[in-house]
Amino acid sequence: MLKSPLVLEFLGMEERAEYSESDLETAIIGKLQIFLLELGKGFLFEARQKRFAFDEKSFFVDLVFYNRLLQCYVIIDLKAAELKHQDLGQMQMYVNYFDRYVKTEHEKPTVGILLCKEKHESIVQLTLPENSNIYASEYRLYLPDKALLQRKLAEWIEEFEEAQEILKAANR
Repeated sequence: MLKSPLVLEFLGMEERAEYSESDLETAIIGKLQIFLLELGKGFLFEARQKRFAFDEKSFFVDLVFYNRLLQCYVIIDLKAAELKHQDLGQMQMYVNYFDRYVKTEHEKPTVGILLCKEKHESIVQLTLPENSNIYASEYRLYLPDKALLQRKLAEWIEEFEEAQEILKAANR
């Protein structure tokens, strides 16, 4: 359903060691049409920094979309650094809130997406239940340079050829 990684080169953000989630969010909003195309089909923008409150505490969802094809809310939380298990727990709370207080009966369950600079699949798998509607995806602000892509392609071809040789030997 979601590309991983998303390539956000169209944002035109200069390459820096660090930037804030707010910088990333502002850049996405400024190029919203292109971001929607990068996400996929059927996405409609609803809100930025959508506030909701309970127990006298306020919470803010970075970006709220509705997907007309999936017939559900899609909420996105941006992380300018490595994904932590606490981020997944926070997203679970956001999804639960939307499912209980925002979506209507005819709509499907809310989808939560964490866009992060770096993720470890093992943390995602251990933190979330198997049937979770929450996904983590890395993003890249720039595609790797041509030389790196060529080296990676050569590595993958070599690995593929080695695997083919092992299969041939096993079938003899």
